[in-house]
Amino acid sequence: MSHRKFEAPRKGSLGFLPKKRTLKHTGHVRSFPRDNASDAPHLTAFRGYKAGMTHVVRAVDRPGALMHKREVVDAVSIIETPPMVVVGIVGYVETPQGLRTLTTVFAEHLSEEFKRRCYKNWYQSKKKAYTKYAAKYQKDGGKEIEAEIDRIKKHCSVVRVIAHSQVKKLGLRVKKAHIMEIQINGGDATAKVDYAKALLEKEVTVDSVFSLEEQVDVIGVTKGRGYEGVVTRWGVTRLPRKTHRGLRKVACIGSWHPARVSTTVARAGQNGYHHRTEMNKKIYRIGKKGDEASCQTEADLTKKSITPMGGFVHYGVVREDWLMLKGAVVGVKKRPLILRKALMKHSSRKHLEKIDIKFIDTSSKLGHGRFQTAEEKAKFLGPLASKQNQ
Repeated sequence: MSHRKFEAPRKGSLGFLPKKRTLKHTGHVRSFPRDNASDAPHLTAFRGYKAGMTHVVRAVDRPGALMHKREVVDAVSIIETPPMVVVGIVGYVETPQGLRTLTTVFAEHLSEEFKRRCYKNWYQSKKKAYTKYAAKYQKDGGKEIEAEIDRIKKHCSVVRVIAHSQVKKLGLRVKKAHIMEIQINGGDATAKVDYAKALLEKEVTVDSVFSLEEQVDVIGVTKGRGYEGVVTRWGVTRLPRKTHRGLRKVACIGSWHPARVSTTVARAGQNGYHHRTEMNKKIYRIGKKGDEASCQTEADLTKKSITPMGGFVHYGVVREDWLMLKGAVVGVKKRPLILRKALMKHSSRKHLEKIDIKFIDTSSKLGHGRFQTAEEKAKFLGPLASKQNQ
């Protein structure tokens, strides 16, 4: 009887099968945080766009830890978050099969970027989307709309708003808005609907949804890497050097019988462009549009904004509100991401630690950046010949 010489646990998780390209290109919230009726009504998610990464120096405040009262360098991601616009209310009733939509109420005035999402070809279309629906607001003083809102108050247990991002503000050459549903938690059904109705056609900023040092979950699509082999895709061990017909392979893909390849065997195929949710990313800083001193700290009084010298690589200049999250987030630059309030209740010291940022790096990300601001560079280099000749 055969036996194995060494232990060999399987490589790669089966929890993420099938490893195929996602159909949810802009992210999709599968679960919202658990509702608590004792809280005030509030939104639970927001849309952002990945700008790039930098690093910060911060002081550790964790008594008893080895690094307590010492400085550490953390990698951080910058997510640009222009205000979102609420354009609708959706009511859900609970059934044995799950949630079922009862009715949807849209706002009277909808922006062009929202309507563009309704068309394949905006230029050749008649641009008539929602014109008949908007007429309901004028008919009989909007009685039909009010009746639908009352239905939601009476029958629905889950209320969500339909909101869209203002992607035209980012200069990403995208004109269609990214639309998503955001659940309202807190209060009873009537309070939720009144809260949603007050938000219709209004802008919602990211600092009204999230607060500093809060934990958020990031939902998005990973960077696509195409068709890749088993060693990269699953992390299996390479075969010995002298192996015939290649060594970056799986030697045995299964027994003779059953006469088929099991789904648990590592195979080559698509890697990346998968839908993923990463939990518990801490918000280090929230920046406001137009704040030229948003990266000023008590230890570094230099007046500078978050955009590094020369702009973020493959992205450009951050002009709208932004979030600074600890660590990396999924996807390439410009990728639409969803930021959701954390599903967990946090109690560990790591999650509850106060963040004291000493320094935020804004040097160029295109090479070995030496200067934090253009003024610092000009002061160091002195009068340039190219400037003197003008």
